[in-house]
Amino acid sequence: MNRFSRWFLLFFASLTGLVLLTLSIRANPSLEYKTFDRPGTRIHTLLIPANSGYRVGIAVSENLEPLKNIAEKNKAIAAMNAGYFDPKNGQTTSFIIRNGRLVADPRKNDRLMKNPDLQPYLSRILNRGEWRQYRCGNKFQYSIDSRNSPIPSGCEILNSVGAGPVLLPKLTAREEAFTVYEKGKLIRDSIGVNQRNARSAIGITKDGDLLWVMVEKKSINGGFTLPELANFVKGMGAIEALNLDGGSSSSFYYQGISEYGQIDKDGAPVKRPIKSALILY
Repeated sequence: MNRFSRWFLLFFASLTGLVLLTLSIRANPSLEYKTFDRPGTRIHTLLIPANSGYRVGIAVSENLEPLKNIAEKNKAIAAMNAGYFDPKNGQTTSFIIRNGRLVADPRKNDRLMKNPDLQPYLSRILNRGEWRQYRCGNKFQYSIDSRNSPIPSGCEILNSVGAGPVLLPKLTAREEAFTVYEKGKLIRDSIGVNQRNARSAIGITKDGDLLWVMVEKKSINGGFTLPELANFVKGMGAIEALNLDGGSSSSFYYQGISEYGQIDKDGAPVKRPIKSALILY
């Protein structure tokens, strides 16, 4: 597998204006991995062509463990953190289907289902956005839908992971109860929609390619807001996109190298154990 790298400058229009980014490329014959640098932030992207011959799957850990462990156990070429979980009990708060079977069900998590503060929003929480991989006869296709969206005729869900909110074609933080307003005032914002932080996302291009994105927050002012993340993945060619678990969960693995979304006060990467990951074979 050949590698090469080249550096050049790229102007990218973000919500906050034109930002000068440094772009690095490391590719093999069918995958394209890039990093973009801006002050306090590094963005990792992996483009997986629809007909690349690689398989995309989902790994779910019995116990929480760092992404590198999950990737190496599954002999993955690439991996990225995926669904939400409760760090206090290690249980999922996202639906996950793997190889056609429901393997993670948030309805079994009492800390979610019996939380009195969440009861008014529970129906929306359980219908959040998810990335889906369909098997339609002998073909495969991807989509981003809400949990209760119908399955296309002649297709079945092979793999899916819930997270949210949906970023593209429209940011749906309100609809998925990540943000709640009362009389025009914000009373709930569970993931800091408009705060800069480490982020992870998955997108789908018009050609059916997959785009993985992980944003490192390398300084106090680094990272992306969700609108900035949506704008970035759109600029990379995505027409559908889903926000994944972020903050200290954000992590990215490619060709044996692990990257993490946050650093601690000493500047060391935060290697937070996670529940699930997207994996590439």
